[in-house]
Amino acid sequence: MEFLARFFRKGRYFDHIMKHGFAAAGLALALLSVLSMMAITGARILSGEAIPGLRFAFLGGISGFAATSVGALPAMALRSLPQRAEDALLGGAAGMMLAAGVFSLLLPGLEAGAFYLGGKGPGAAVVVAGMFLGVFLMLGIESFLPHEHPKSGPSGLGCERFDRICLFVFAIAVHNLPEGMAIGVGFSRGDMGIGIPLTAAIALQDIPEGLAVALALRSAGLAPSAAVLISAATGLLELLGAPLGVALSGGLPLAYPLGLGLAGGAMIFVVSHEIIPETHRNGHQTSATLGLMVGFALMMVMDTTLG
Repeated sequence: MEFLARFFRKGRYFDHIMKHGFAAAGLALALLSVLSMMAITGARILSGEAIPGLRFAFLGGISGFAATSVGALPAMALRSLPQRAEDALLGGAAGMMLAAGVFSLLLPGLEAGAFYLGGKGPGAAVVVAGMFLGVFLMLGIESFLPHEHPKSGPSGLGCERFDRICLFVFAIAVHNLPEGMAIGVGFSRGDMGIGIPLTAAIALQDIPEGLAVALALRSAGLAPSAAVLISAATGLLELLGAPLGVALSGGLPLAYPLGLGLAGGAMIFVVSHEIIPETHRNGHQTSATLGLMVGFALMMVMDTTLG
C-alpha cells in the first residue's frame, strides 16, 4: 500500500490531478452526485417500480445514433466541404443545441423545481446547482479524457499514448454522451412534450456533426468506409447516455429538475467551450453566427409546435 501511495504522490497521474485541481474537485463532486441519483433510481427498479420513460429514452438514443450515421454517409463520396459551409453547418448545430438546452431542459427544469419546492426561487436554485454539476462534469471529463482540439492540440491524461485519430474520436465522444443523457432526462418522467422536441433537435444537429466528423477523419487519411463507420460509431455514445439520463433523474422528485439543469449545463458548456470556438477559428465568424441563429430559431419553433 505504501508503494501505491508513493506512486500516486510522485507519479504523473498525481501531478496531472494537482495541475487541474479545480477540475478534479468538480468532477469528483459531479460524479458523486450523479452516482447517488442513479443509485436511487436503481433501487426503484430493483423494487419492481416501473420507470416510465426508459423505453422512449432508448428510442431517442437510437434516433441520435441513426441521425449521426445518416449524416456521415455523404463522406463516402465527398472528401471535404468548403470551410465556410462546414462552419455554417456546425454553427447551426450549435444553435440547435443551445436552444434545446434552454427551451427543452432549463425552462422545464425551472417549472418542475418550482412545483416540487413550492416556489420559483428554490426551484431556480436547484436548476442552477444542476447546471454547475453539468459544467463540472464536462470540465472534468475535458481535463482528464485524452482528446485533441484542432487548434490547441492533444490534451488530457495520457494523451501521448494515442494517435491523432483516436484523440479526435475521443473528443467527439465528449460531445455525444451529454446529448444522450439529455434525451434520457427529457423522457425520464414520460413527458412527450419535453422528450420529443429535445430528441428531434439533437437528432437534427447530429446530421451535420456526423458529416463533419467523417470528413475530418477522411482528411486525416482514413478510407471512406472507415471514416463513415467510425463517425457513425460515435453516435453509440448517445444510445449509452440515454438510459444514464433516465437513471440520473428518475429517482427522487427533486432529481428531475436537478437532472434537467445538469443536462442543460453540460450541453451549453459543450456549445461554448468546443463547438463555437471550432466554427470561429477559420475566419468565418459571420457565417457560423448566422448558422447558429438559424439553428436556434428552428429549435425554438420546434419546441413551440411540438412541445
